[in-house]
Amino acid sequence: MRRQIALTTAALLICCLALAGCGKQDQQASASGEKVKIGFLVKQPEEKWFQNEWKFADAAGQAQGFDVVRIGVKDPDKVLSSIDNLAAQGAKGFVICTPDVRLGPTIVDKANQRGLKVIAVDDRFVDTDGKPMENVHYLGIAADEIGKQAGRALWTEMQKRGWKIEDTAALVPTRDELETARKRYEGAIEELTKAGFPADRIFRAPQKTTDVQGGRDAANIVLTQHGDVKHWLIAGMNDEAVQGAVRATENRNISPDNVIGIGIGDGAVAMIDLAADKPSGFFGSMLISSKRHGKETAEMLNKWIKDGVEPPMVTLTDATLITRDNYKQVMKDNGLME
Repeated sequence: MRRQIALTTAALLICCLALAGCGKQDQQASASGEKVKIGFLVKQPEEKWFQNEWKFADAAGQAQGFDVVRIGVKDPDKVLSSIDNLAAQGAKGFVICTPDVRLGPTIVDKANQRGLKVIAVDDRFVDTDGKPMENVHYLGIAADEIGKQAGRALWTEMQKRGWKIEDTAALVPTRDELETARKRYEGAIEELTKAGFPADRIFRAPQKTTDVQGGRDAANIVLTQHGDVKHWLIAGMNDEAVQGAVRATENRNISPDNVIGIGIGDGAVAMIDLAADKPSGFFGSMLISSKRHGKETAEMLNKWIKDGVEPPMVTLTDATLITRDNYKQVMKDNGLME
C-alpha cells in the first residue's frame, strides 16, 4: 500500500512539474538557445512607412537575437491565414497593423487559439461597438498632441514673420470620418485658437481623398471663397493634405512668403518641398517615427515572450518638427537618410 501511495505521489509530482514547465515554455526555449520568432504584419507593404517599420524591426532582431517574419496582409483572409502560418512556423507572437481595425476581436481570438501574443501598431483595434480594445497592447502616435505641436509651430512661425491676424486666415483640409486624422487637425485648430487666433478665420475644407490631389481640390474651394486673404496658415491630417493645399496657393500665384504649411508624416513627401531649390509655402512637417514603431514593438514583443515582461497596454509616440534647416540631421537620426 505504501509503495502504491509513493508511486501515486510521484506521478502527481511529475504532472505538476510538467504543467509548470508548459507555463515557462518560452523562457526555457530561450535558455536552451532557441531563437524567438515573431511576425510583423502590415496592411500596405508597398508603402515606405511600413517598409521602414520592417527594416527597424529586423535591425532590432539582429541586435537582440530574434527572428522577424515580414508579411503583407491587405485583406481579412490574409490576416487569418498568416496567423495560422506563423503558428506553424513556431512563432510565439506578432505585431500587426491590420487592414481593418474592426477585425480586432477576430484577430485576438485567432491569436489565443494559436497561443500567440499580439501587439497592435499604428491602428488600434476596435470591438463590435466600435470602441478601442483596451485589453490589447497598442503602440501608436499621439494624434491629438502631434496636431497640437503643428498648431503651436504655425503660430510661432506666424509671430516670427510679424503677420497681422486681420490679414491672415487658416486653411485646414479635413477628413472627419477618419478618427486619427480628425484628432490631428483638431489638435492644430485647438492650439491656434488657444494662442489667440480667431476661430472664425479658420476655414475647413472637406477632402474626398487623403492624397495631394484631395488636399488641392479641397483648398481650391476655400481659396476661391476668400480671395482677399493675404497670408495663409495651412494644417491637415498628413503631409499630402498640406502639400496639396500649398500647390493650390501656387496655382493662384500666392507668394510662398505668404504661406506657412506644416504637415504630418514620415518625411518622404515633405522632402519634395524641403529639399527643393525653389521656395515653398510648405514650411515643415511633424516627423513621426517609423523607427520607433518598428523597433520598439518588436523589442517589446520579444521581451514579453523571452522574459515574461509584459509591455504597457498603450504606448504613444510624438513627433519632431522638420524644416529646411534641420530635416537632414533629424531624418538621419531617425535612420531615414544616410
